[in-house]
Amino acid sequence: MHPTADANNLSPAVLSPSSAMSSRKRKAEDDGSSGGDDERMSASPSASPAISSRPPPRGMKRMRTNVSGRPLPLPRLLETLNADEMRNLLQSICQRHPDIGNEVVSTAPRPSIQSTLEVLAKYEAAFQAAFPFGGRSSSDYAYNRVRQQLAELLDSLKDFTPHFLPPYEQQPATSLAFLDGATDIIHRLPDWDTYQHNRPKQEAYEEMAKAWAIVIREAAKKAGGIQLQYGGWDQKVAKHNEASGGKMQEAVNELRGGLGWMAADTPSSAASGPPDAMSIRQQLLSGHYAIGSPARIGAW
Repeated sequence: MHPTADANNLSPAVLSPSSAMSSRKRKAEDDGSSGGDDERMSASPSASPAISSRPPPRGMKRMRTNVSGRPLPLPRLLETLNADEMRNLLQSICQRHPDIGNEVVSTAPRPSIQSTLEVLAKYEAAFQAAFPFGGRSSSDYAYNRVRQQLAELLDSLKDFTPHFLPPYEQQPATSLAFLDGATDIIHRLPDWDTYQHNRPKQEAYEEMAKAWAIVIREAAKKAGGIQLQYGGWDQKVAKHNEASGGKMQEAVNELRGGLGWMAADTPSSAASGPPDAMSIRQQLLSGHYAIGSPARIGAW
């Protein structure tokens, strides 16, 4: 048997070792490439659950999911109330609970002259706004239209005035300044055609004259009455008495008595004053000052 014939008769199924190794290598590469593609597809962001459940940034509050209706907290509720609503609410609470009302009175800051006169000015503005258009402002018809607002103005004046009187108010300058502004309000009230309708204004003058007398009496006792000597109050009281038609005479009499003993203690003090003040002061001291006096009163 020839060797060449045997080599040619070998079966094609019999492979060389190198051929088998090459075949297995290509199969492994094919398997690896397909596995890499699967891994890359599984790592796609759209399929990753970690990104979709990312927590909110630190410091940002998460919205409640169980929201339901509930009343406002007290600080938020108070923020929505205007001044009138707050005042009415507080007044209602104080009326139901007097102990709370006493605490409010004892702890609230004391009203100033400016704030009090501003409140009185609001009442006066409401009174003026209530007048009807046309016709005489002093008629009975006009009086009936403004009677309620007039009563509210005079009641507020009656309530505020004692707050600025001694012994509660210790500073005569504060008391005198308030009375000066409050008396001007009474001057601006109309004189009605019917006599009975003028009675509230006359009573207001009487009460104001008593208040002036109290303050003048106390002011004369403090610091030698310096507030009365150098504050020009003799002119102001005389002017108020003239504008009221003599209804402030009680205050004039009290001022005359105070200036009398002060003038005796300091006889040269009047000489240094202005001529107008000197004229009125001398008339007050002598008791000759009267309504319609020709003595000129300086601006004040």
